[in-house]
Amino acid sequence: MAIDLRSDTVTRPTDEMRRAMAAAQVGDDVYGEDMTINELEEKGAALMGKEAGLFVTSGTMGNLLSVLTVCQRGDEIIMEEQMHMFWYEVAGIAALAGVQIRTLPGIRGVVSVVALQAAIRSEDIHYPQTRMFCMENTHNRAGGTVMTREQMQDLSSAAKQAGLWVHTDGARIFNAAVFLGAEPRELAACTDSLTFCLSKGLAAPVGSLLVGPRDFILRARKYRKMLGGGMRQAGVLAAPGLIALDSMRLRLAEDHRNARKLAEGLARLGAEVDMDTVQTNIIRFQVPMAAGDFLRRLAARGVLANATGPDSIRFVTHYEVSQEDVDQVLAACGEILA
Repeated sequence: MAIDLRSDTVTRPTDEMRRAMAAAQVGDDVYGEDMTINELEEKGAALMGKEAGLFVTSGTMGNLLSVLTVCQRGDEIIMEEQMHMFWYEVAGIAALAGVQIRTLPGIRGVVSVVALQAAIRSEDIHYPQTRMFCMENTHNRAGGTVMTREQMQDLSSAAKQAGLWVHTDGARIFNAAVFLGAEPRELAACTDSLTFCLSKGLAAPVGSLLVGPRDFILRARKYRKMLGGGMRQAGVLAAPGLIALDSMRLRLAEDHRNARKLAEGLARLGAEVDMDTVQTNIIRFQVPMAAGDFLRRLAARGVLANATGPDSIRFVTHYEVSQEDVDQVLAACGEILA
């Protein structure tokens, strides 16, 4: 079987998760009667120190719901220019919410407070209303880099002083917490609402949670129904999410160690790696050849990965990648880069 470093979304549910799916208590979630989903939403909200949670099919849905719930058509939201919400969510914020995104440059996914303050619209008949500020932690396109609690709090405070809602795409927020040695709720305290993913490094087969104030989640639940996300006996999907939150998040440091080992090995082999960005489970590096050629030769040696540019590659570690797999990947890369 290939060693798959394309993403941590490729993880398959564990045997324990499969058993939990078979045994899950279920009901009609549109009526609020699925006991397993209710438990997952309550547990996720409590972990993040929020009043309520909502089980959604994906982080993309959760992020869109946050915008639909807070904003009016014609509003503007502000975010860093490399955020997942801007690059990889099919312009749903524009197409479905009717909301304009204003992007700002950042350093490793973090904008400056000064830039944020300058971007907030003043009252003018010609301008849209600035309604929301968004952050991403960890930051995918920056290489899995982490925003500190202080950075999050400084930006959040500036946004709130201007009356903005603060939303965080926390797809990999547990990775950020592990890197910082913090509790997830400490980071979530810096944001009004937050999405986090169950099906990336936590290995559940599907789903994310949107958490926030109770009245916000009640409104978001109605928009979820509008988007076709009203699920029925979906406790079979929530059951592995409970295991993800109970145990899988506790082993993420292993993925970080494997990513660091990979990055250090790649640097020794001559790949260009910014080691300061290798903080969690993502490694972005450049090779002295076309990315497509590198990937084809890598696949021929039983390793799958993705390109992020003409000569740049991304590896992502996860629970199905062992230390022995890391050694095999480095051996394959060594043959290609020799």
